[in-house]
Amino acid sequence: MGTQQAAAPIGVFDSGLGGLTVLRAIRERLPGESTVYLGDTARVPYGPKAAETIQRYALEATDFLVGKGVKAVVIACNTATARALPDVIARAGVPVLGVVEPGGRAAAEASRDGRIGVIGTRGTISSRAYNAVIHEQRPDAVVLEQACPLFVPLVEEGWTEDQVSRLTAERYLRPLLDEGIDTLVLACTHYPLLKPLLAQVVGPEVVLIDSAESTAEALEVLLAEAALGNLTGQEPDARYYVTDEAARFDSLARRLLGEEVDHLETVSVDSTG
Repeated sequence: MGTQQAAAPIGVFDSGLGGLTVLRAIRERLPGESTVYLGDTARVPYGPKAAETIQRYALEATDFLVGKGVKAVVIACNTATARALPDVIARAGVPVLGVVEPGGRAAAEASRDGRIGVIGTRGTISSRAYNAVIHEQRPDAVVLEQACPLFVPLVEEGWTEDQVSRLTAERYLRPLLDEGIDTLVLACTHYPLLKPLLAQVVGPEVVLIDSAESTAEALEVLLAEAALGNLTGQEPDARYYVTDEAARFDSLARRLLGEEVDHLETVSVDSTG
């Protein structure tokens, strides 16, 4: 593989701010890689939308990133992965990685008794994508799924430690805890921002799994297998694009990534005009 392509950035997209948790894990594991991040903040959340709409959004994001010359695409959105992964793979022309399989594998390995809870958007839960991955790894597992549609707007509002968020989490998680889960998959990249609160609600006996670290590990393997790792020694850069509300994104990105966001632009990726 040519040096120029190996030095190209990794493209990451999400429906909004949550994918920054995946980006952070990628940056920590692969510090020599440049990245291009697209947050579709004008159309968040994806979870309640029809499958065909999510597929269109995912392809529009893919086209945008490929147009920026990325060498790989990471779908840092569980809903888009669950609904559009095959479409993105067919479209991209570069290696593509979603967040569902790495997270599902990690949950199957971590669970003591095979009683695994999965929380996500309505789109992710109705797709049963995590259920399929977990059962492929662990056929005897009992997978209990719960849609938590209020979590994304709470995170986007910055209410990650608010009493409203705590009460919401307690109500959503009670049925899973009553069923004796020992592992809980945070099947939305926004949810790790609620991780301290969720850990308090579920207690120390329940292992929390978010797919960010698992996805970063899988990406490292994918790049190595495709001979796409950046070994040039060039200084990596990070570019950020959003489709709306750049100021709020900038604030959260600085807090999450612990650094200045030097290149942030507001763009349109809507192919319908």
